[in-house]
Amino acid sequence: MTEIRRGSLEDVPAVARCLASAFSTDPVASFIFPDPDRRAAGLERFFALQLRRSYLPRGEAWVAGDAEAAALWVPPDALAPRLADVLAHLSLVTTLGARVIATRRLARLLASYHPRTRHWYLGTIGTLPHRQGRGVGTALMEPVLARCDASGLPAYLECSRLENVAFYARQGFGVERQVVVPDGGPPLWLMWRPPLSRRPAREDLDGGDGARG
Repeated sequence: MTEIRRGSLEDVPAVARCLASAFSTDPVASFIFPDPDRRAAGLERFFALQLRRSYLPRGEAWVAGDAEAAALWVPPDALAPRLADVLAHLSLVTTLGARVIATRRLARLLASYHPRTRHWYLGTIGTLPHRQGRGVGTALMEPVLARCDASGLPAYLECSRLENVAFYARQGFGVERQVVVPDGGPPLWLMWRPPLSRRPAREDLDGGDGARG
């Protein structure tokens, strides 16, 4: 069983490398960092800045084992990473060139849809490619999702891969809206998870025949 633990500043380099690897073929990351030869370095610097300046100071980082996976959360009473922060971090790690306008539009678009209701925000979750499909991501989400259910609070995330929608659905998330990255970018799925106490029973969802899900 892989150890799931709270991350700290000492984990930043390893977690940044992990997330950069996990997002190396992500559609949105590939759109923002179109040069594959520079993408890994740009993503690593970006995630390191996000950890040091946003998620660790006012959120939570959860790490699996020796940084084989990580999840970055913002709790309900903390400010989510500001639009200005995200854009500043991106500008520090890359010259976005033609992508700068689309990236700014995307950040503003996501900020406009970000829920105002108190919730936990899963800003990023990623697993090293060779460790994917082994339940590490599910285990990594459990500590915060259990707190969501215990406190009656929802959770929110932005999914950048269609194939991951089903994974998040198994954790209780549902698609609220699909948006498209401006200027010819890929789609994103905005997903919301009500606390367990406010979700319908499975028989209410599937007619009671147990054939779905």
